[in-house]
Amino acid sequence: MNVLGLDIGGANLKAAHTSAAARSRSFPLWKSPAALPDALRDLLRDCPPYDRLAVTMTGELCDCFATKREGVAAILDALPTEVPARVWRTDGRFADIAEARREPLRAAASNWLALAAFAGRFVPDGPALLLDVGSTTSDVIPLLDGKPVPQGRSDPERLRSGELVYTGVRRTPLCALLGGRGAAELFATTLDVYLTLGHVPEDADDRDTADGRPATRDFAAARLARMLCADLETSTEEERHEVAVRAARQQVLLLTHALETVTARLPSPPETILLSGSGEFLAEVAWHGQHTCPPGLVRSLARELGAEVSAAACAYAVAVLAAEEGR
Repeated sequence: MNVLGLDIGGANLKAAHTSAAARSRSFPLWKSPAALPDALRDLLRDCPPYDRLAVTMTGELCDCFATKREGVAAILDALPTEVPARVWRTDGRFADIAEARREPLRAAASNWLALAAFAGRFVPDGPALLLDVGSTTSDVIPLLDGKPVPQGRSDPERLRSGELVYTGVRRTPLCALLGGRGAAELFATTLDVYLTLGHVPEDADDRDTADGRPATRDFAAARLARMLCADLETSTEEERHEVAVRAARQQVLLLTHALETVTARLPSPPETILLSGSGEFLAEVAWHGQHTCPPGLVRSLARELGAEVSAAACAYAVAVLAAEEGR
């Protein structure tokens, strides 16, 4: 069975086919929720043929929706109807559209569990961890004998448990990382940090930035300068670079703390750490920065599956799981 997985987030749309073709595109759902059906059709236009959709989501949290229930309903309404769709849930199973509508909160914020259920096949024995670092959030998911063993299922539960860390490599405002050592304004995001540090390539066509100007190193420098209440004339390259380094260091500390917290709940130290997401580079630094576990084996989904699939790992996971369900 050919299945196309969809991961519908608040800022990004991701599609991945069971053939391992994957696509991602920026789409600020909170700004234009009515445009979601057209955005999905555009995303799917060049995908390989498929017999079924497999859907997971996090976009229901967007503040354009009064409640998560309303957000789930809006996302389900936006799905193409040409083929059947299966919706992944936080209880680890699929539902049809009608059932997802009846129990919308089980369909909300479910993509992390799809990824964990899929990734467990890479670590079938013993304790392990999955660290997925994306553009907006990061997930630290404990695995035991190939199965997810999370403490939390909903986003509030996962925040409290340390399994969800609200930090990512593109969209996190720097004012959330610099504390009192930077302007408390949305002048710059972590995209500017990793453009400056060379971990993210420039893209002059990408204007999904704090000021709407291109995602290039020159414009990133200007945005970082404003975090110092300065500009390119009144700040130095060294000062702007130090802002980027401080923000990156703080993200590493956040992820390291979460790794150590989640690891402590496993019956023994993890033998393998699985890394995925568009921020794999940050995930690897964080893992090597923690001190409570022996080094263990590090496996990268980007190396296992390719960078495009790793960046859309939740969409690929839900596609594979749905194809296996249909056998």
